[in-house]
Amino acid sequence: MGELEDAVMTRVWKWNRPVTVREVLEDLQQERSIAYTTVMTVLDNLHQKGWVRRESEGRAYRYEAVSTRAAYAAALMNDAWSQSDNPAAALIAFFGMMSEEQRQALRDAIRIAQGPETPAPGPGSVPEAGDR
Repeated sequence: MGELEDAVMTRVWKWNRPVTVREVLEDLQQERSIAYTTVMTVLDNLHQKGWVRRESEGRAYRYEAVSTRAAYAAALMNDAWSQSDNPAAALIAFFGMMSEEQRQALRDAIRIAQGPETPAPGPGSVPEAGDR
């Protein structure tokens, strides 16, 4: 996603509702000079890429995010990681760049992704029927 696409998607994600080209334009114009047709083209490109869906409203469209910013960030990380010839080394380097707060967030995410811990069977326990 390019810089302008990111600026547009940031607003769509932040507002978390269907938006018009005019709404995005007016907000972007607080930071930069930009034309209505430019914003319309960017939203059309985002629609073609599958990042937003749109519904017709009169002569215009309302655009809404298809997924979250977190899903986008995850896709970027996955793409970058999959391009590495040494994924383990890439992860180690990535962890080295993280702050302690980010490492804790990662630990929390891993704990959530793994789900509840199942206690290991103790000595002398009888295996369940599916474990045999």
